[in-house]
Order: sequence, then structure tokens, then C-alpha cells
Amino acid sequence: MKLFSQSFQSLEQGLSAATLKQRVHSSNIANVDTANYKSKHVDFQSTLNGVLKDSAISSYKTDPRHLSFGNGSSSSNPAIKVNESSQYNANGNNVDMDLEMSELAKNQLWYNAMTDRMNGKFNSLRTVISGGR
Repeated sequence: MKLFSQSFQSLEQGLSAATLKQRVHSSNIANVDTANYKSKHVDFQSTLNGVLKDSAISSYKTDPRHLSFGNGSSSSNPAIKVNESSQYNANGNNVDMDLEMSELAKNQLWYNAMTDRMNGKFNSLRTVISGGR
């Protein structure tokens, strides 16, 4: 018998991804003055495409504009990629502090929303265990 539903696993994976993004953006901010440092970002799209491609179940599309989907049984970790394409400072550094701070704030909101949802799930379980009291 499974104690937790699939939503707990999805929330856990989302929290792990948000934690990884937080680490990457924090590292970029910490190295804003480091010569020749290249900013990094977390690439979720290639991971998502790989999971959908490797999926055993295919969908039937009635319209070519519909998205395909799979069972999501494969799991893969998102990749951390280095941004080599730009240079913002004369010392070779390409960290854009405004972009990093906005991404950090956006990620924090996402993390807070997921933790609130997780707390709601645990509160529901607590209510069931206590018999609705």
C-alpha cells in the first residue's frame, strides 16, 4: 500500500529542482566580480524532451497542434549549462546581476508555492489520522 500519492513525488522533484536552481543562481551572484567567470543556468527543457522521447506510452493526437505526452516513468537530472555566448564586463565575466536577482526571486516564489502545497497535503493527512478533529 502506498502511503503517499504521486503528487508527493512530483512536489519532491519540484523542490529538488528549485533547490538546484537556487544553488546555480547563488553561485553566479557570488562570482559576479570573478575574472573570466561564465554564468551557468539549469536546463530543464532538454531533460523534459528526453523523458518524453523515452516514454513507453504515446498519445493519440486529434490535431497536430496538440502536445504529445508519455507516462513520465523515466527520470533524469536537469543539466547545468555554462553560458559562453556573451561578455558583460571587461574582465571576461558575463554575470548579469539584474537577471540573476530576478531569477532568484522568481525561483523563491516557486519554491514557496510548492512548500505551501506540500504543507497542505500533510495537513490533510494529519486531519485524516486524527479523525477529523
